[in-house]
Amino acid sequence: MSFKYSIRFNHANELIAKTNLTRYYPFLNSSFLAMVSPFLNFASCHTVDAQYNKPRLLSRYKNNTNNMDTRQLLLQAMLAYMIAVPGFAAADDSGSSRTEIFLADPTVYVEGGKYYMAGTRSYEPKGFTLLESSDLRNWKYAMPDSMILLKGKKTYGTEGFWAPQIFKDGDSYLLAYTANEQTAVAKAAKLTDLYKQRSIRPVDNSAKNIDPFIFKDDDGKYYFYHVRFVDGNILHVAEFNPTTFLLKGEPVACFRNTEKWEDTGAYPSAPIMEGPTVIKFDGTYYMFYSANHYLSPDYAVGYATASTPMGPWTKHPASPILHRNIVGERGSGHGDVFFDNEGNIRYVYHVHHDDTRANPRRTRIITLNVDKSKGHPYTITADPASIIVPEFVDDDEEDAGISEVGISASDIKPVAYYSLSGCRIEPSKVERGLYIVRYSDGNTHKIIR
Repeated sequence: MSFKYSIRFNHANELIAKTNLTRYYPFLNSSFLAMVSPFLNFASCHTVDAQYNKPRLLSRYKNNTNNMDTRQLLLQAMLAYMIAVPGFAAADDSGSSRTEIFLADPTVYVEGGKYYMAGTRSYEPKGFTLLESSDLRNWKYAMPDSMILLKGKKTYGTEGFWAPQIFKDGDSYLLAYTANEQTAVAKAAKLTDLYKQRSIRPVDNSAKNIDPFIFKDDDGKYYFYHVRFVDGNILHVAEFNPTTFLLKGEPVACFRNTEKWEDTGAYPSAPIMEGPTVIKFDGTYYMFYSANHYLSPDYAVGYATASTPMGPWTKHPASPILHRNIVGERGSGHGDVFFDNEGNIRYVYHVHHDDTRANPRRTRIITLNVDKSKGHPYTITADPASIIVPEFVDDDEEDAGISEVGISASDIKPVAYYSLSGCRIEPSKVERGLYIVRYSDGNTHKIIR
C-alpha cells in the first residue's frame, strides 16, 4: 500500500488533511493531522513550545528510525504526537474524530437554536475563531474560514488578542475584545462575517484595560464593563456609546478584593478581579467575575449584585461558585453566562491544562442553579454533575478541491525545511530524519527522512 495524503491550510493556519491510511488506522483521519498543525506553524517554533511544551518527544523519533520506510516513520511521529499532546481522541463509531477544545476566556453566544463559541487562542494568525454547536458537546467550525477577527484586517491591536464577547445590537453584531492590553470593539453585518472597525482605535487609551463586556439595559442605555490596571486588575464600568465605540463619562470602580477566596496567596500577585459578565434577573443586576491570578490553582468565580448597572455592588456570601474544590479541576474561571435552548443558565469557563501547568487551558461548560426562595439576591450555585467537556468533531466531509500527493521523491525543488516542532532548518544542516518540506510549487508539503 502506498501512503498518500491530501492537505490544505485554512485561514486559521490549521491543517486540513486526509489520508488513505484512515481505512487501516481509523485514528489517522483529517482531524488527527489537523491537530499537528501547531507543529507546522512556520512563523515560530516558540508558540509550539509555549503551548505544548513537548516538541522534543517528536524529534526523538527522528534520530533512531533510519531503517524504517517512510510510512513507518510517519506513523511513529504521529504516535509520538499522540503521547506528546494530551486531550487527543480517536475516531468514534461514525468515523468522525474528536478532540478537546482549548479556548481560554471563552464566550458562548446563542442564536437560532445554535451555540457559537469563541475565546483566547495562542497560535497564528492572531485574532479569533468561531465554533458552532447544536448541543454544547459537539462543535465544528461555524464556517470554512473560521476566523471572525484578524490582526491587520481593519482591527485594533498587534498582539494579546484575549477575552472576546459577541453582542447583537439591532441588525448588526459587535465583537468586544482585548488587544495590546486595551479593549476594542469591531462590527459585522452578520454573525459569521469578518469583524472590522471603521476607526482603528481602542475604546479608551487613557489607561491599560482588558476583559470587556457590553451590557444593554431595558432603558436603552449601554454599559461597558472591563478591567483597569489600577494597583492591580480592578473591575470598572462606564456608559458606552454603541455608535462611536467609546466610553461616555469616567469609569467607576466596582469593587476590590475583600474576601479571602479572592486572594488565597497560592500564586502571589497584585490584586486581580477580572472576566466580568453581567445579567439582569428580575430587576436586579448580577455580575459574575473571577479572582486570583489565572495561573493560581485557586482561580475562581464569584458574583455580586446591585440595584443599578453602575453599582454599588454587594458580594454574595455563596461565592465562590466555581473553584477547584467544586468542579474538580484547577484554575476554573473567566467565562461567560448564557441561557441554553431549554432556558437553563450555563457558564462557559476554562480550567488549567493539568495539575502541573496552566496552558493550554481547557474549555468547560457547567449549569448554574438559581434559588429564588428567599428573594433577591438569589442564591446561585454551580452543579458539578452537569459539567460538559466540549469537543471539536471532524466528520471528514470537506475534501473538495484538495489534490492528493504521495510521499516520494519529487522533481519539484525544496525551498525550505522545518522540524516537526515548526523550526526552520538551514538546508546544509538537514540530516536523516523527519522533516516538513515546503516545495517550490508553493502548494506541496511533504514529510521526508
